[in-house]
Amino acid sequence: MDKDELKVKRWLKDNRARAARILQLLVRENSTRGNESSTQAIVIEKCRQLGLTLDIWEIGGDELTKHPAYCCDRQSFAGNPNLVAVLKGSGGGKSIILNGHIDVVPVGDPLNWKHEPFSGAIECGKLFGRGATDMKGGNVALLMALESIIATGIKLKGDVIFQSVIEEESGGAGTLAAVLRGYHADGAIIPEPTNMKLFPKQQGSMWFRITVTGKAAHGGTRYEGVSAIEKSLLVIQGLQQLEKDRNTRIIDPLFNKTPIPIPINIGKITSGQWPSSVPDTAVIEGRMGVSPDETIQAAQSEMEKFLQNLMSQDEWLQKHPLKLEWFGGRWQPGSLESDHPLMIELIKSFIDVKGEQPVIEASPWGTDGGILSTVGHTPVVVFGPGITEVAHDANEHIILEDLFTASEIIALTILKWCEVVEH
Repeated sequence: MDKDELKVKRWLKDNRARAARILQLLVRENSTRGNESSTQAIVIEKCRQLGLTLDIWEIGGDELTKHPAYCCDRQSFAGNPNLVAVLKGSGGGKSIILNGHIDVVPVGDPLNWKHEPFSGAIECGKLFGRGATDMKGGNVALLMALESIIATGIKLKGDVIFQSVIEEESGGAGTLAAVLRGYHADGAIIPEPTNMKLFPKQQGSMWFRITVTGKAAHGGTRYEGVSAIEKSLLVIQGLQQLEKDRNTRIIDPLFNKTPIPIPINIGKITSGQWPSSVPDTAVIEGRMGVSPDETIQAAQSEMEKFLQNLMSQDEWLQKHPLKLEWFGGRWQPGSLESDHPLMIELIKSFIDVKGEQPVIEASPWGTDGGILSTVGHTPVVVFGPGITEVAHDANEHIILEDLFTASEIIALTILKWCEVVEH
């Protein structure tokens, strides 16, 4: 390990308490959808103190909203800006994007939380609060990695492009806006909660709605009607078979430990208005997983063909076709070769810090990495300190030791990837 790497590691070890305090500040701000501004203000001020070149803007406009990868039902982004902060290199090195999202999901029932949901409480080496693991802890790892390089006076050849974006949890409009604004790089790291695993591939996903038509009747003479609920059971059973068929085609070893690599999840069913009536409509809403090596369009087409075949086998559905809609959230899949130079450098840094080989798998959920890679043509690895199992759950927390370790690994990767200017 060279002297610059040692300086960075030493600085990070000496400033662990500062990292915890910054994360507490971020977690104590509620940055659920439409409320990102106060948390973003903290990040902006931090980047200003670091002397980075700031680009702060409110996303929107036709270029964004009419892009094929855009999917968002939010009416206005006013008052909740995106941030890109650049550490400009001297030239001649590779550039890197450090991408983190500032938005968090709702807290659910506060009574299910041991600590107040936005407390930032620290207990037994863990920091609690909504967003601690998904993914403000990852954002702090990025910021501390950057600060360690700046504070130790190390100059880089390549540019470091730090991004703090909104709207990841609802489909990635913030990152898409950054791509369309012209931010591209030779590589990117997204510190989502991976349990310190490396994810060179990310599952994509999209939301679907299937409307099933029946015929209303009195419950006492239900044989006079056709229950939309009963017909919806045919659809659900079919979707389960489609899920099985699609997953039998997944032979990627990165999915070996994932029971269902690309699930089809039924998340919501709505039907009926009265116990004594046969329901004439049922609405099924769910999420369809997309393989890292297929396109959104190909997955949609397979679902559409499956439903056409299902309808052809049922006399009622032939005359009363199912209605399929794609709505709401959509996350692009992403794929990077396991021997890509960015993966190699990240693995080296991981071994330098941890003294062991990292676990390499495919992401079980979508990230903004799909947009960076498919739209921005930027190679992406997802790697972060958060805990996959507690993301979006009550009592969300992060292990601070993992945060500190991740910041070291990311800092060393930046030095290797962007290259240090010789003194």
